[in-house]
Amino acid sequence: MPIFFHRENVSIRLDEKAISSWLSNSINSFNKKTGNLNVVFCDDEYLLAINNKYLNHDFYTDIITFDYTNNPLISGDLYISIDRVKENAKLNNIDFLKEIYRVIIHGVLHLCGYNDKTNAEKRIIKEKENHFLSLII
Repeated sequence: MPIFFHRENVSIRLDEKAISSWLSNSINSFNKKTGNLNVVFCDDEYLLAINNKYLNHDFYTDIITFDYTNNPLISGDLYISIDRVKENAKLNNIDFLKEIYRVIIHGVLHLCGYNDKTNAEKRIIKEKENHFLSLII
């Protein structure tokens, strides 16, 4: 199944073919298949409105993931704030492209069943992020 990329209130150029292949390979490594994935790049205000409307949260975030997975088919919508990614990259002295990849794979890992509520879960998901980042950067 295809991976679709959308832009709302932002302009960003990425190698969508390479990202799609990377994400599909990452998903396949869990013995799962790529379903319908939408990656929506947006600005802070667009994502804040989604955060308010659907999660009743009134704060900025870098990503919101809506999970429509029907195992083994991984499907969902990843809303990513380019403003937050730029800010986080700057704060952490990380290349913007590396940070955007990190946020994308973070959302996909959630769709594959990984969480980040506890410290142990955060450690595991970070290890997975680093592993998959090494395959694209």
